[in-house]
Amino acid sequence: MGEIIDKVKGKIKEVAGKTTGNKRLEREGKVDEVKGRVKGAVEEVKHGVRDAVKK
Repeated sequence: MGEIIDKVKGKIKEVAGKTTGNKRLEREGKVDEVKGRVKGAVEEVKHGVRDAVKK
């Protein structure tokens, strides 16, 4: 769930940064989005490992 929040928060920051011309805010948004994607990937790996161990 945290990954979704990070992705949304990042997208909002990125759009706000683009709209206002604030490059720092835009970069922060991109970083937050990537952080959300990484969290999602880690969760998928954890679930895959957990399922493999159960078999």
